[in-house]
Amino acid sequence: MLQPRRIAPNAWTPIGVDALEANALDVVRSTDNRSVIAGPGAGKTELLAQRAAYLLQTGGSPQPQRILAICFKRDAATNLAARVRSRCRPEHAARLDSLTFDAFAKSIVDRFGQALPQPWRPTADYQIFFTNPRAYDDFLRTLGNPPAVLGTRDEIETITSVDFERLHLFGAPLPEEPQPPQTVPQWAAARWWKASLRGPKGSFLSFPMIGRLAELSLRVNPMARQALALTYSHLFLDEFQDTTQIQYDLVKTVFLKTSTVVTAVGDNKQQIMRWAMAMDKPFLAMEHDFGAKRTPLLSNYRSSPDLVRIQHVLAKALDDRSVKPVSKTKVSVSGDCCAVWDFSSPDAEAKTLAEFIQAQMEEHGLGPRDFVLLVRQKAASYVPLLSAALADHGITLRNEAAEIGAVRLQELLSEELSGSVIGFVRVASTDRAGQAWADCLSALGSLRGLPQTDERANLRLEREVETFAAEFRNKYPAPVTTSVKAAALVSDVLDFIGRSQLIAASPAYRQGDWMEKVSKAVARHLFESCVGQSDWLTALDVYEGAQSLPLMTIHKSKGLEYHTVIFVGLDDGAWWSFADDHVEATAGFFVAFTRAKQRVLFTYCPKRGARETISALYELLRMAGVPIIDAG
Repeated sequence: MLQPRRIAPNAWTPIGVDALEANALDVVRSTDNRSVIAGPGAGKTELLAQRAAYLLQTGGSPQPQRILAICFKRDAATNLAARVRSRCRPEHAARLDSLTFDAFAKSIVDRFGQALPQPWRPTADYQIFFTNPRAYDDFLRTLGNPPAVLGTRDEIETITSVDFERLHLFGAPLPEEPQPPQTVPQWAAARWWKASLRGPKGSFLSFPMIGRLAELSLRVNPMARQALALTYSHLFLDEFQDTTQIQYDLVKTVFLKTSTVVTAVGDNKQQIMRWAMAMDKPFLAMEHDFGAKRTPLLSNYRSSPDLVRIQHVLAKALDDRSVKPVSKTKVSVSGDCCAVWDFSSPDAEAKTLAEFIQAQMEEHGLGPRDFVLLVRQKAASYVPLLSAALADHGITLRNEAAEIGAVRLQELLSEELSGSVIGFVRVASTDRAGQAWADCLSALGSLRGLPQTDERANLRLEREVETFAAEFRNKYPAPVTTSVKAAALVSDVLDFIGRSQLIAASPAYRQGDWMEKVSKAVARHLFESCVGQSDWLTALDVYEGAQSLPLMTIHKSKGLEYHTVIFVGLDDGAWWSFADDHVEATAGFFVAFTRAKQRVLFTYCPKRGARETISALYELLRMAGVPIIDAG
């Protein structure tokens, strides 16, 4: 039930939950900058949703100001916005802007980029590209000889892709005017920027470049910076442990020494993005620069007490100051809550895991999505054996890391376009769509800029959707049987929603052909999901993976939770990079472990590799009392 339009601060109570722990409630009501250390299962998203509700409903965020929430992943941004909508009146929830860092930076470049100093100014129709170490290596190899006064070609050969990206391209904010290079790496970085900004086909920018250009565009435009800061009374920073220096510099330029109140939430023990330029100690920087008060959350609402005890052993290895959280969850399984299962072969492993999962589903009344199979890398290589073994028990395995055209499946499902299309297909093909109907009406009204209070306009919108649904059922009475029909269906839905409105609401669709790639991926995945299905409800459930068991990598599991986590392949072969950065690898191990509510299993098979390089991980499990069992 939604709260009244305006509540006195001392009368406000949490919405949709029984209660919040004392520290969480303190953060929700706080008026100062906070650095919130929230461990696994502490309810980070819930904390931000409750804080947004409190500020919007009590006037803590006064109109016409808004709240800006910056998340790392699109699905996290979408999830937070949805939680706030479920707790607030529409006119309140509409004052929350929940964006990713990339979308926030891109919106700044799109609005103010043409006012950048000419040497840094991208073309208005710039394209977005995604970099990787090989792209940097290839670029460095193609460079000619540097000016003799700077050095020799040999110095270019010594530049690693990591140093080139972190130190030379993005190591510091851009100067207002490019400075003459003093070293060979600086010369190479200048050539990269020039080639990207002044290419024969226009500008091509990566998101790190966009972040640096966004910061510069506001630094040289104080009025724009001030206007942006005044727009937002409060700033939320989610998963703050993964913030890069580029992103943090942008936040400082916009919000430092302003009246905007900042709440940064995350867990330094879950920092698994160091390879992607995450800062070493972002919380300390926030506390120093913004005067943020550190506040720990002490509860774990996800994992059982036994799992929390083991998690704490892992946490202490990452941060010896870690405080043991208190589990708020009861044990619901018998036997070991955590174990390492040794297998003689991958075939035996697959067969035993499939039998175990089926038995657990029957014993505890669980579904396939209550389990997850996690791997360190190369998910596709594990699929054949595991998929066949699970199929023998009527369980479908779904590789969430699979690529659908140019888009990974897991990312596809979090795309705005995918959610919109499937939502409207569900509404149009189902007599009683329930929540999907309300969600689609709300989303369409928002895309078209209709005020929630305009009853006539919203009534007309309802009739529009009803007409569209009737026409859809006429044209597509059953799941599509060809890829051509799937593409036509997606096009029809987008025509109804409005491509221009969707583009306006989703910055990533404004440049290049990303919207076209996502559209094609949606059509392809929809067609594949319809194969063999006689009704739309089942086909859409297949599309979303509602009845399949997910397999994914550690990095993609972050932010998710499952009854049982099964980590396949705790061996040197999968963890080949452990020696290069054991801190990040241990953090990844910690993240994988903490997805579980009731049970964690690790599997080992000597045919895939030894366990010498990662002996430190096995030692941590031994210290936590985790047994190694011969499973066949």
